[in-house]
Amino acid sequence: MARRKKQLIFENIEVIDAGARGKTVAKAPDGRVIFLTNTVPGDIVDIRTGKKRKAYFEGTAIKFHKYSDKRTEPVCEHFEHCGGCKWQNMDYKHQLAYKENEVKNNLIRIGHLELPEITPILGCEKTYFYRNKMEFSFSNSRWLTLEEINSEEEIDNRNACGFHISGMWDKILDVSKCHLQEDPSNDIRNFIKNYGIENGLEFYNPREQSGLLRTIMLRISSTGEIMVVIQFFKEDKLKREGLLNALALEFPQITSLQYVINGKGNDTLYDQDIILFKGRDHIFEAMEGLQFKIGPKSFYQTNSTQAYELYKITRNFANLTGNEVVYDFYTGTGTIAQFVAKNAKKVIGVESVPEAIEDAKLNAQLNNIENVEFYAGDMKDVFNNSFIKKHGQPDVIITDPPRDGMHKNVVAKILEISPKRIVYVSCNSATQARDLSLMKDQYNIIKTQAVDMFPQTHHVENVVLLELKGS
Repeated sequence: MARRKKQLIFENIEVIDAGARGKTVAKAPDGRVIFLTNTVPGDIVDIRTGKKRKAYFEGTAIKFHKYSDKRTEPVCEHFEHCGGCKWQNMDYKHQLAYKENEVKNNLIRIGHLELPEITPILGCEKTYFYRNKMEFSFSNSRWLTLEEINSEEEIDNRNACGFHISGMWDKILDVSKCHLQEDPSNDIRNFIKNYGIENGLEFYNPREQSGLLRTIMLRISSTGEIMVVIQFFKEDKLKREGLLNALALEFPQITSLQYVINGKGNDTLYDQDIILFKGRDHIFEAMEGLQFKIGPKSFYQTNSTQAYELYKITRNFANLTGNEVVYDFYTGTGTIAQFVAKNAKKVIGVESVPEAIEDAKLNAQLNNIENVEFYAGDMKDVFNNSFIKKHGQPDVIITDPPRDGMHKNVVAKILEISPKRIVYVSCNSATQARDLSLMKDQYNIIKTQAVDMFPQTHHVENVVLLELKGS
């Protein structure tokens, strides 16, 4: 039998900073870092350690001697248990300060970069109810609180519809009200859950891979259109049609009602056939006179209002005059490409997901934009000499890669062809710093600005403008 490692107690420890992945930081008496999940910088606490590593501890505050003046009261009843909004107990102005500081520290510490004066982070006007897309999971074995576990009362209903508990793939927190998506999101989710309970629709069991109701995806666009996609684990036409008809009757404002039958081990929809039940198979987003057709599998920034601000900064940094050839890497559904197209000679977008490229082409036709072209393929394979010969030397490259950043071969090719300007949009300033460090001998950093897309979380976007040295 394995021996359990001894837990340590540290008393009267001040929480000094906010670190990566939303964790806060304290120092143990021996100088080692302690990462915490239930504190705010400025709290003075007693800590019980959990995991112990050579350079750091992970721990939990078990007693608060003093609460930080950076604290605020969380608005959500699920805050302590839901991992979605870990900074809800920190005043928003302090959230912004820590996000901006994290970006700056990553660029300097990881990239060893010389930075100009940093443009202040752009905060979000709406700090709640800002997401246009949410996904919820069903379970017939909902997560129980310690109070429920220790209670002698028998728990009749274990059905849940909500979010996965952090670190517990098979446990779902039952959510009564989520503050991330505007109404009627909560009403729709709760109606589906209650209908399922009242009509004997089995909630999914991830361990046994059984049940009927599996997930809900809800999109509410800035234009007010609503898409609901319900995922069933198996086909039961009578029960399925009963639910969908009841939902359509209760919420006639739903623009697109769709469903999928998915009996495989994971619940991703990208390899599934999604079936239209009522309405359109898409909804529309709008931005500065442009329309974007959004389907169930489409990628679109999940904060519509702040995406507009992010794209304006990107366009401003690109400083286009109408004569430039622009490459837009990791273009997704081509939103940035189309947003800057009127200021460019032509824009070439590349994305690895074929469905996203099809959306991009359709949206360009919808918006009557003729100076954009889109190509599907892995960036490191597509971006080669023949591609450049075909489309011309880019004057500007806009790149918005996934969290892993750009492949080293892509960075090497960019350096080889040396465009005058690069605008690097990133959702992970650590990998952005790594990539920028590879470019610092050839490029100067002219501007950098963080943009908060996700209030109440530690996530932050950052935009950097690079200019070729000597150009």
